[in-house]
Amino acid sequence: MSVKNRWLMISVGLGILLNPLNSSMIAVAIARLQTVYQLDFTVVSWIIFSFYIASAVAQPVMGKASDLFGRKKIFLIGLVVAFAASLLAPLSPNFGWLIVFRIVQSIGTSMMVSVGMAIVRIHVTEKQASALSILSIFLSGAAAIGPFVGGVLIHWWDWPAIFLVNIPFALLSFILGWRNIPKDKPSSSIASNMTFHKWLNLVDAPGVMLFTVGLVALLVGLLSAKSSGYVSYGHVMVGLFGLLSLWAFIRHELKAASPFIPLRTFAKHPALTWVNIEFILVNILYYSLFFGLPSYLQTVRHVSEIHTGILMLSLGLCSLIVSPVAGRWIDKSGARPALMLSGILMAFGSIWIMTLNQASPVISVCLALAAFGISNGLNNVGMQAALFKSAPKEMIGVASGVFMTSRYLGTILSSLLLSILMGNQFTAGGFRLLGAILTVIALSLVYMSWRRRESAQLEVS
Repeated sequence: MSVKNRWLMISVGLGILLNPLNSSMIAVAIARLQTVYQLDFTVVSWIIFSFYIASAVAQPVMGKASDLFGRKKIFLIGLVVAFAASLLAPLSPNFGWLIVFRIVQSIGTSMMVSVGMAIVRIHVTEKQASALSILSIFLSGAAAIGPFVGGVLIHWWDWPAIFLVNIPFALLSFILGWRNIPKDKPSSSIASNMTFHKWLNLVDAPGVMLFTVGLVALLVGLLSAKSSGYVSYGHVMVGLFGLLSLWAFIRHELKAASPFIPLRTFAKHPALTWVNIEFILVNILYYSLFFGLPSYLQTVRHVSEIHTGILMLSLGLCSLIVSPVAGRWIDKSGARPALMLSGILMAFGSIWIMTLNQASPVISVCLALAAFGISNGLNNVGMQAALFKSAPKEMIGVASGVFMTSRYLGTILSSLLLSILMGNQFTAGGFRLLGAILTVIALSLVYMSWRRRESAQLEVS
């Protein structure tokens, strides 16, 4: 790889790591934010919801925008947006404003993720697979060390540091990107003749709006009822409005020429549908532990932020170590054995959670973390392989976009599960109940993987 391409990789890598870094650092900050703002867990969980809902919407929209308006331009604007949000978030006068800046931060970092891979694919022509794998290390590595970095920053400088740490990365990426990312080609006739109305149709603005409003309204209705301890008429009306909006979203997507989520595709390819359902369940399992365990350790076990971060590091490291090994195994044996083993490991980790009590050594938590970390490494490769096998070649791009949306939906549902179970405060009993629910989900995944294997054997015979 040439020196020029190395600097291009560094420029892009420093930018795209901000999204996974910020989505993972917050796991260790939730308990601290509860204390600072005097809020229950249900309310504070919006710091998670807001980021993933914004990312689910922004990444596909900004990917389409970059095709029209230029990838370098979108990438650099994303850095400016992320920089501004990270600078202003610590100055938030209340939790509501913190959520606003968190959403802006998510949009900015999503702009970089949506075009970073494309920039490398277009401009790095030699050893392209190696270049893309390096970008994957930036993404997965940032997610792996995020809780540890967050724990260290909060321990020494309090929660504003998890926002301020983005500033040097954003500045350096902007300077390097300005110099090393090649200029965009002149706008095509399609872009120059694009009216605002055509642009809205291209990104399916009505579908995006119905999806966002429906999901947010449904979450508000459910979580408000949980937080207040009773179900009021207002809670029911907000929840029903959310359901009606999501129903309208489904009807709209089935008719839209350029749908935000191509639901017609799922009707034509049931195997692809099941892969995405499994991926949603996988992410419910993983992120329930990812966001739940740090709050359990800090609130119930009174473990410090820095020690919580060190414990959580075992989760990410196991995932990073296993992923390349899983790739070689899956190349030889297919995705099914790896996904079955992943489900078994997550079931073991979930059952282990149910055995934890106040007397359990904190180090024993590492067993659950290792089980989930290894399973995540298997899933990172296995689910991608299952996706490529179930999706026709001519729609791999669309299928990959829907696959990312499934990841975000699973993450959002994991936070919803935690909020419903824990409510005002994390408890040992609530955490054990979480383990029981995750065990059922994990065993369901084992069964689904086994059925897929059985069906494949029947087809061969």
